[in-house]
Formats: sequence, structure tokens, C-alpha cells
Amino acid sequence: MEILDLIQLKYVVGAIVYSAIGIAIFAAGFLLLDLLTPRVGVWRELVEKQNVAMGIFLGAIALGIAIIVAASIHG
Repeated sequence: MEILDLIQLKYVVGAIVYSAIGIAIFAAGFLLLDLLTPRVGVWRELVEKQNVAMGIFLGAIALGIAIIVAASIHG
């Protein structure tokens, strides 16, 4: 049995396509979050002010978006 028999191209291509779609949706979610909070400069809060609470909040948002994207792709 060769390694090429075990790995089928359609599964590799499917994984790459779904990963790209998931990353695009994830990025769009963060852009939407940035647009919905115009009074808070997310990048400024994280980098310049080193706001730990904002980092925890964004981490929770990232986890939530990732779970939703993964569930929608998985079906």
C-alpha cells in the first residue's frame, strides 16, 4: 500500500478550501466587530494601552466566531 493510496486528493483540496472559507469568515467577523465599536480603537487598546481586559474579550470573541464557523462548515 502506497501513501498516495491513503491520501486522496479530493479530501486535501476540500480541507484547503474549507480552511480558506473559515479564515475569511473569521476575518470578516473581526472586521465587523471593529466596525460595530467605532468609539473603541481595538488595535490602540491592545498595543498602545496594553489593555488585558480587551485582550481577554477579543479572545472570547475569537473563540466564539471559530466555534460557529467550525460548526457551520462541519454541518
